[in-house]
Amino acid sequence: MPNETPIDLAFAAMGAAQNDEAARLVYFERLADAELFLLLEEEAEGERIKPEVFETPAGQFLLVFDREERLSAFTGKPAPFVALSGRVIANLIQGQDIGLGVNLGVEGGENLITPDMLDWLLQTLEHAPEEAAELPVEVARPKALPDALLNALDRKLPTAVGLASKAFLAEVTYKSGRRGHLLAYLDAKLGAQEALAKATNEALVFSGIDAGELDVVFLRSDDPIAERLARVALVFDFPEPAAAPEPAAAKAPGTDPNSPPILR
Repeated sequence: MPNETPIDLAFAAMGAAQNDEAARLVYFERLADAELFLLLEEEAEGERIKPEVFETPAGQFLLVFDREERLSAFTGKPAPFVALSGRVIANLIQGQDIGLGVNLGVEGGENLITPDMLDWLLQTLEHAPEEAAELPVEVARPKALPDALLNALDRKLPTAVGLASKAFLAEVTYKSGRRGHLLAYLDAKLGAQEALAKATNEALVFSGIDAGELDVVFLRSDDPIAERLARVALVFDFPEPAAAPEPAAAKAPGTDPNSPPILR
């Protein structure tokens, strides 16, 4: 399939390894994080949207596409839509017994996500880990970390654009004698700690590691332990946010995470 998207690649990997739970998790992670184009019945009115609901023998589904041109190819004519993240769309229809039709009409890429699958995804996304209650007394370069976890962090952390300057991953020993691994976020923006903690948990869950554990802590650049971590830890740099665009006359539905669109 030419011009494959991350969702295409994850879907193909899931199909090629149907008994591989990790491949299934990566697909749902891609779906949650992606910007998806949701087909509407009519143009949005401010923050209010009315998605097109399709009745099928398998139930009711909304249709989403990971490229605008795929939506246009499916409808065969200009059609109203709104661009939202997969997680926002899943939240909009939570508890309504409605599933998602993903990339219908795309050969080798179309998929139906049932309401039960969406409920599972939302439960996974809603969980957040607790912040570490103590700072370590010893830090060392992490050893024997599963590739699945490192790959999951590589996928997840760059999506948190501008929320912190970097993150350090290290093996640590606490005063109590407990040992483990710590992900330390440096200079997190005001109000970003919950989002970063949830991103860490999602990376852990979507890595497919059973009973995995990863402590999270938030540090300033001038914290003494930050310098120690910088010498031994694996470092994840965060992308710089893009320059702010010129103010628009009106925001598109769903662009403000504190004001999600409203179904009507």
